[in-house]
Amino acid sequence: MSVLKSREALLVGIIGLLLVLIAGRFPAFVAPDNLARVFNDTAPLILLALGQTVVILTRCIDLSVAANLALTGMVCALINSTIPGVPLPVILALVLAMGAAMGAINGLLVWKLTIPPIVVTLGTMTIYRGVIFVISGGEWVNAHEMTPGFTGFPRATFLGLPVLGWIAVIAVILFVLMIARTPLGRAFYAVGGNPNAAVYAGIDVGRTQFLAFVLSGALAGLTGYLWVARYQVAYVDIAGGFELEVVAACVIGGISIAGGAGTVVGTLLGALFLGIVKNALPVVGISPFWQMAISGTAIVVAVAFNARRGRGRGRIILKRAEGTA
Repeated sequence: MSVLKSREALLVGIIGLLLVLIAGRFPAFVAPDNLARVFNDTAPLILLALGQTVVILTRCIDLSVAANLALTGMVCALINSTIPGVPLPVILALVLAMGAAMGAINGLLVWKLTIPPIVVTLGTMTIYRGVIFVISGGEWVNAHEMTPGFTGFPRATFLGLPVLGWIAVIAVILFVLMIARTPLGRAFYAVGGNPNAAVYAGIDVGRTQFLAFVLSGALAGLTGYLWVARYQVAYVDIAGGFELEVVAACVIGGISIAGGAGTVVGTLLGALFLGIVKNALPVVGISPFWQMAISGTAIVVAVAFNARRGRGRGRIILKRAEGTA
């Protein structure tokens, strides 16, 4: 019965029902090839949501992930267009390092200066967007300016799924193992669940939050290259507003904004729910702009569900305490 009550099981049921309803009108949507395309389209959201998950688990939030993505994507596009001979492994190492460095800036400001995470990341989000305009002069980098090797890597197909999708799969597996099997993963939950108790357990709260921001930044940097290479274009407003969709995927997946609760699998399902909605709306003849309203409604329902579940647990604890008094 506990499985049936879990957020993951509920999301699986909702996604299954959604696919059945869509298949009733457009059977081709649930064809394996199309579902693989939907997953590949959702892969950037999954990658950013994984990083956001560990940040939110530690009672923080990172609103700069889309700006991080855009800046690293623009930098690697400019490098590829001006110095085409730079090997792809070097570019990948650069975007990971750049993304991690931008995440580290967020983490240091939160850790050392104790500035609220939402304030820090709103500020850095604006700074990173401004830097994009400065280094690009407001100009676009288009497909004809990029090399085939640069744009071809995330689009190459292996076993029916593009490399971009496989990277998301690997990232999910690694994050599941990290959360479940490593001291750092347990520290994320401890810091978010009860920071005071975490200190008594010997966990450095600020350092743990810093590492969460670094992980989130590194994934955003990697996604920056994958996004630009896949869509073969880089511009100032790339992924504008995408950070809200990332937070939505986490919240819908059961990650508590209060920290310390949620799973990687839940985040994956939350991202897949949004990905299916985004891809299905044009198919059923509904304007994509409705996606924002649907996402917002899903967030409100998810937060209400989390709050109600939290209150329920609290009442159980009180009843047990009264029974033992």
